[in-house]
Amino acid sequence: MIERMLARALVVAAILVSGVAPSAAADATGVWARPNGASRIEISPCGGALCGRIVWMRSPQPDTRNPDPARRSEPLVGRRIMSGLKPTKKPAEWKGEIYNAEDGRTYTGYATLVGPDSLKLEGCVLGGLICKGETWTRAK
Repeated sequence: MIERMLARALVVAAILVSGVAPSAAADATGVWARPNGASRIEISPCGGALCGRIVWMRSPQPDTRNPDPARRSEPLVGRRIMSGLKPTKKPAEWKGEIYNAEDGRTYTGYATLVGPDSLKLEGCVLGGLICKGETWTRAK
């Protein structure tokens, strides 16, 4: 009896040390709402990474700050704003490119799942020295 309990404890310890958690992988896919409630972004798999696109806006508008003048009349709804997000070495964190429609620039970005319904998004410049972001909540 004691040997069986010890064997089970060793198996659990081996799993914990190896970093393998049964079905506990972080999942950032789904629809997320910005804190101001003005838009929602759907994150889904694309080409071996994660991508995000605007799927709803309280006040739909064109992409007036796009660096390409030919695209400034295109609607923001449907616009991909996150691309190439791939897992980093940190748990529940992805790194890729994030487009900020408010200034028309694309930044190196990080998305970190800080809870099942909270996603911290940061855009960075100068190799990650300066980052700014916000925390999104999973849309219900």
